[in-house]
Amino acid sequence: MAKWTVSEIPSLQGTLSVVTGANSGIGWHTALELARAGSEVVLTVRSDVKGLDAAARICREVPDAKVRHELLDLASLPSVRTFASKLGNEPKIDILVNNAGIMSVPTRRVTGDGFELQLGTNYLGPFALTALLLPALLRAESPRVTTVSSGAANMGMRKINFDDFNWEKSYHPWKAYCQSKLADLIFSEELGRRYGVKGHTLLSTAAHPGYTVTNLQTSGPGKEQSVFGKLFALVLAQDVAGGALPTLRAATEPNASEGSYYGPAHWFGLKGDPIPINVPEVAQDQAAATRLWELSERLTGVLWPDWK
Repeated sequence: MAKWTVSEIPSLQGTLSVVTGANSGIGWHTALELARAGSEVVLTVRSDVKGLDAAARICREVPDAKVRHELLDLASLPSVRTFASKLGNEPKIDILVNNAGIMSVPTRRVTGDGFELQLGTNYLGPFALTALLLPALLRAESPRVTTVSSGAANMGMRKINFDDFNWEKSYHPWKAYCQSKLADLIFSEELGRRYGVKGHTLLSTAAHPGYTVTNLQTSGPGKEQSVFGKLFALVLAQDVAGGALPTLRAATEPNASEGSYYGPAHWFGLKGDPIPINVPEVAQDQAAATRLWELSERLTGVLWPDWK
């Protein structure tokens, strides 16, 4: 089978894409290639300085790129609402890439809304954002929401810890990260079930980047990478451009079906060409999905429109 490359991305002229966490890493490379394909791209960032720099770097690569930045902090529901109220006025949003995230925060920290930081940033923020942007998405002819999960979704506890969802009784950095990415994958699947049917045209897909060395590991709030970790990365990790390929395929593949999940082909999903992969069984529990959705609505105060 031929390798999938960015040359496979169809023309995106006339579309509007939103990429969260787009100032660096996988998010920036995703935004770059969407812009190269002709989409107007909104980069969400947490500071104007980072946004201006990210947009300028894209324009150096693609001089005719239509790109701009907007402020968004997914760890803050007021910020999510402010951003959504502004972007919701767009005639349509064709592609939303829920990419931004943090990893393995060593000690429990909470957002301004009282959520454990990884839970709030990686999952509850994107859950609320997608709901608030839904009207603009549904105004597009073929809207797509691509959510970036992780191979970690099938690690850790391998379930949603409903008994201690906010990690108030105990806290483990890696388990909390795994749960947040499992929640992302469950959300992506449930979003497709709810809004990819009943006459809606929304397509929900997901991706995981494999083992990609980004500033998620090196400059986030997690611990400094060990010598063993650095050696492991040297052998098995792929670069950021390669790590962005599963996300780009999930966001643009014309033949993608509802619930499609993309990841690297080789080394047990750590690196390689982006291919369709199976959604792990832990993310297919319908009872858990319904419970998670209802809990997320209650915690965020963001209610999704009736889908039945």
